[in-house]
Amino acid sequence: MIDHSEIQGRLEKFQAAAKAAGVKLTHQRLEIFREVAASQEHPDAEAVFRTVKTRLPTVSLDTVYRTLWLLHDLGLVATLGPRRGSVRFDANLDPHHHYVCVRCGLARDFTSAELDALDIPAAVNSFGSIVAAHVEVRGVCRDCAARSAAAEPAAASPPEQEARRET
Repeated sequence: MIDHSEIQGRLEKFQAAAKAAGVKLTHQRLEIFREVAASQEHPDAEAVFRTVKTRLPTVSLDTVYRTLWLLHDLGLVATLGPRRGSVRFDANLDPHHHYVCVRCGLARDFTSAELDALDIPAAVNSFGSIVAAHVEVRGVCRDCAARSAAAEPAAASPPEQEARRET
């Protein structure tokens, strides 16, 4: 759970950035940003839309998309995932890395001084300039692993397997 004071700090940064950029601070934009700022899930636009729509029934999916990309352009959220796919948004701009479950898509932040200190290979410079780097660790989360374990039949012992073959 994200601390209330952290969410408030993010909202204050949003308000200051919007004012500095001359961007109108609408109730819909505030609610969309609040949803991302309060989430540990790194939601995509559709997830933000579903949640915000419960509070603001008149909000459109187009408004959510436009607002999220505006927040990105203002430097208030970062993105995870390919730009063409289901992009997920993250309001945590402090240096951190991600754990992503390859089955359910759960995404969690973690920090690591060791990963922060990794040297970017010089060969990467041949692709273009580097704006930022983070590590994305992929695995199977505990919930998915537990569901898989519960769904799999217990492994039969070798004598039981032999008895089955004989019948």
